[in-house]
Amino acid sequence: MKKLIALALLGIGAFAIWRKVQADRAELDLWTEATTADDDLSESGGAMRQSARGGEPVSGPSPVSLVCCDVVGAVAVDGTVLERAFAEAIATQGVVTGTAAYVRSMVQFDRTRGWAPVDVMHSLFPEDEIRAQAANHAFERSFQAVVDRFGVFPLPGANEALAKLSAAGTKLCLLSGLSRPALSLIIQRLDWGQRADLVLCADDVARGFPWPDLILTAILRLGIGDVRDVAVVTASESGVLAAHRAGAQVIIGVLSGVHAGSRLRRAGATHLLEDLSELPDLLAAGRDQHEAARHGE
Repeated sequence: MKKLIALALLGIGAFAIWRKVQADRAELDLWTEATTADDDLSESGGAMRQSARGGEPVSGPSPVSLVCCDVVGAVAVDGTVLERAFAEAIATQGVVTGTAAYVRSMVQFDRTRGWAPVDVMHSLFPEDEIRAQAANHAFERSFQAVVDRFGVFPLPGANEALAKLSAAGTKLCLLSGLSRPALSLIIQRLDWGQRADLVLCADDVARGFPWPDLILTAILRLGIGDVRDVAVVTASESGVLAAHRAGAQVIIGVLSGVHAGSRLRRAGATHLLEDLSELPDLLAAGRDQHEAARHGE
């Protein structure tokens, strides 16, 4: 009887190992398929990820019909506003300037630019949920106070670019990893309530940047038929990663000082812009190329 039980346990263990091997193999196959698809795209006419420079025309299989703009750093609110609010928030948890903990926290803040503030706080206090939540609540208060003290302003060329895109019939989504109250404050101060077709924040999705949920939600809500018809404008590495994971054809890194151009390139940005006023012409040139190619077939 004992031998039968031992054999049964051995069989169950062997089956479990076999299932694990099969699962790992399936995961590897999916990853290989995804990376192969990326390589195929890069070798085709949509190979902007390797070749695009600055303001070269957008090229690809279809014109852009939706532009998702990351509000913080890409079209409004430079990084210093968030940095001040973050520093004030962690100070409530005893992390103050002049300490090693403060230096480590600011390094982590830079690494996670673009993340939802609550996620940043959880990364700082991974073993202390109460402290992380307290720091996040402090950030919400500090952010409003910093905005009241220093104001929020559109980045150079942002108003002009958004107006031109709307006039051209391109759908616009303003999105951010900020909470709804924080993003609403920015939109109100900029008087952008009617500027976009859709406004999304961290409260609208399960996961913020660097995950693709915000971008994919915009695609679904605005009825975009193909993810390749989407351009994402962002200033952070996490925003670029989110766009890449969503399958966006055009990923434009804005050089507003949030993250360096080289960092955005490594993350997958297809274009880099210093002046947002160049954005409509960049997308229009790509639309013209698409039309010319279509008529030439």
